[in-house]
Amino acid sequence: MNYTEDTLVQQTTADYLEHQLGWKSVYAYNHEDFGPDSLLGRASDREVVLTRTLHEKLMALNPNLPNATYEDAVRQITATIASQTLAATNREKYEQMRDGVQVTFRNEKGERVRQRLRVFDFDAPENNEFLCVRELWIKGDLYRRRADIIGFVNGLPLLFIECKNLHKKLKTAFEQNFSDYRDTIPHLFHHNAIVLFGNGEQAKIGSITSRWEHFNEWKRLAEEAPGAVDMETLLKGVCDRRNFLDLVENFILFDESAGAPRKIIARNHQFLGVNRAIAAVRERKTRQGKLGVFWHTQGSGKSYSMVMFTRKVHRKLGGNFTFLVLTDRDDLDTQIYKTFAGCGVVGEQEQCRAASGHHLNALLTRHKAYIFSLIQKFNKKVELEQPYSVRDDIIVITDEAHRTQYGTLALNLRNALPHASYIGFTGTPLFKDDEITRRVFGGYVSTYDFQRAVEDNATVPLYYDARGEKLGIAISDLNERIAEKLEELETDDIDVGQRL
Repeated sequence: MNYTEDTLVQQTTADYLEHQLGWKSVYAYNHEDFGPDSLLGRASDREVVLTRTLHEKLMALNPNLPNATYEDAVRQITATIASQTLAATNREKYEQMRDGVQVTFRNEKGERVRQRLRVFDFDAPENNEFLCVRELWIKGDLYRRRADIIGFVNGLPLLFIECKNLHKKLKTAFEQNFSDYRDTIPHLFHHNAIVLFGNGEQAKIGSITSRWEHFNEWKRLAEEAPGAVDMETLLKGVCDRRNFLDLVENFILFDESAGAPRKIIARNHQFLGVNRAIAAVRERKTRQGKLGVFWHTQGSGKSYSMVMFTRKVHRKLGGNFTFLVLTDRDDLDTQIYKTFAGCGVVGEQEQCRAASGHHLNALLTRHKAYIFSLIQKFNKKVELEQPYSVRDDIIVITDEAHRTQYGTLALNLRNALPHASYIGFTGTPLFKDDEITRRVFGGYVSTYDFQRAVEDNATVPLYYDARGEKLGIAISDLNERIAEKLEELETDDIDVGQRL
């Protein structure tokens, strides 16, 4: 892919989406007219949703309903509340797009029916319309702006691409163009899923709430690949239609644990690693419940990976999976629980944290989606004949897996849940001779080591300064002092065991 000027970067990116990745492509600048039969079907340049396409896809994905039902769905998807923040509106629209639009209508018998209409077919990319539009004029309250490329899926503007010339830094796209668009035409981002900056050589993605330092590259299409920092790799990895729908459905979180909602999009290593873990769950019978060790180094977003993993299992694999999330420290338990609660996966008032071993046993009988506990709650001996549960759809997630697989607590855990599957998350690698952890979890299901994390700016580098200073200890009278202490401890009237 060779680029020289801004327009060529833009054109070649659109051509790549069309010819290599299966998107349709339209050039709108000075070519767009308005009205129901126009190029895009927009009534004016204020509209950011292609309602004609949206209506058609709602009908195709949810056939044989009254026409008023589709019109109601379009109205709900496009309606906004002026007092809401951009992040709040984006979250509301995201939930509609992912989970469907709730509508009410009367069927042929005159009965009142409530139903969710699908907005996308997440399982079959070919049943959706992917359209990239170049040079689209959008009018805000005061100003008019022209976006480089907007990617529409079923008429909804999910992808924003700002293109720069090769010699320009990507940061200028964030500081000048993107920041200006958020202020002047914020409604363009009400439905946005992914923000992408590219200059033909490099590219980064992030969300509408991301600070610049949280925009990330996409270096690999497979975990074992060496990695390449180029725009083509990112386009293949993110804008491939199946990957794009997977990212939208399963790899976007809104975290309110720190206050204002932050929109989180999976980084490259999280997307690849979680999907490998999902494949292991599909194969859990042949793996004998050993789903593997998920080693992603410290600072790489391990807690978010857990949330994405569990949520995708629930959405895509069906059934009534229960996730038992185990740690060995109170602070870790609280941190992980707050991440799950902040992302809306569990309710803050939901009874899902084990207060005791007896409470843990009770929670495991209630078919709850999530349970959080310290492994120390397995402090009572569990007989093989009296397990807590014989279900085979319980998945035990153990944080810092290598620390907790020894001794009585681990034995009680396995006796309590004999048919559960086990996956270990850790920020540090296993020792070569750590056979116990491998026996419980199996080998690595995903790895993202320290070197890769540093290269990707996911964590800071570690420096070792070997200064060589020598430490000394005065030993001239050390032996005499030890002898005196031993004599003191050996006197008949002193409890030696207590002293020691």
